[in-house]
Amino acid sequence: ATALVALQFAIAAVVTGTFSPAHATARFVWAAAGGIGFGLLVGVTMRWVQSHLDNPPIQITFSLLTPFIAYLPAEHMHASGVLATVAAGIFLGWHSPLMITARTRLQAYAFWETIVFLLNGFVFIVIGLQLPRILHAWNRASLTGALMSAIVICAMVILVRFAWVIPGVDLSRLLRSERQVRDPTPSWQHVAIVGWAGMRGVVSLAAAFALPLALPTGRPFPGRDYILFVAFSVILVTLVLQGLTLPVLIRKLRVPPDAQTDEEERLARLEANKAALEWIQEARAKSNFSPDAVDRLRTEYDERIEQLERCADNPDDCRGEIATPQYQRLQHQALRVERKTIIRLRNERVINDDALRRIQRDLDLAEARLTGG
Repeated sequence: ATALVALQFAIAAVVTGTFSPAHATARFVWAAAGGIGFGLLVGVTMRWVQSHLDNPPIQITFSLLTPFIAYLPAEHMHASGVLATVAAGIFLGWHSPLMITARTRLQAYAFWETIVFLLNGFVFIVIGLQLPRILHAWNRASLTGALMSAIVICAMVILVRFAWVIPGVDLSRLLRSERQVRDPTPSWQHVAIVGWAGMRGVVSLAAAFALPLALPTGRPFPGRDYILFVAFSVILVTLVLQGLTLPVLIRKLRVPPDAQTDEEERLARLEANKAALEWIQEARAKSNFSPDAVDRLRTEYDERIEQLERCADNPDDCRGEIATPQYQRLQHQALRVERKTIIRLRNERVINDDALRRIQRDLDLAEARLTGG
């Protein structure tokens, strides 16, 4: 985000033809501080709004408008709209588990996954439409020079990432707190993978497209086509070369799968289920609920805890999932039988489409819960 702010100052210097280090430094400080401050203000406001709503379409609409609410006023105040949007997003992302209901969260995940996919595709379609025009406007000498420059820049991008990652590992060891001593120091194989996994994407293209088409004098912005071509080349090389060779590199280096996240997820699920089971036992002791309801729910939690403990004893068999493979196969088959039955009942006009969709949603949630998805 700070690099994008610096890019804005560079563009302004080219457009105006003047640059003052002192003025640029003061503007940069205001852009960063003002953008972050305004973004946090928007985040606090949106948290209050979202916590008082319980309507998924309206809440998703507010989540869609939030980046614009953060970006546009910040830019109007000559602060960084990018940093404002990032600050608001990080703040809301941290607080979202407490202010968003489960019903809204399930729909919002699917909505934003689709939006991100469409925006990524749109940006690459636009650059694909721009590239033929750029290539036809250049002669052979210009195209050769641009290709050579793109090759050198691509190599520099890859090397600079390694030059940053390798010292960064040593620096993190020096700055590691006592609480983090238990974290294992990454091996050279992991460092090599992190250094090679430096794929560029939409942000680089968006930065290139942010260049104005023309200067105030009406002349074309200098080097805009060249910058677009180099940006596209860097993205193509990193995505295709590094992206396709990354699995091969992992296999060649014989790096075992990182099960730390899976183990943390399993431990969190286990602790959460045990806490819920303890509360259920307290509720039974207080006689707030009927014994049949308490026993039924306790049996369900006992079964979940048993499956999680089995996965903890055999992590290689579970592969990050919340149930043993045998249990999953059994329940998948049972869910498949349920699906076939309700479809047959719909086809026989025993139930209508609305009833089918409600039952199907419950089955989908059960399958997603089974696989942890």
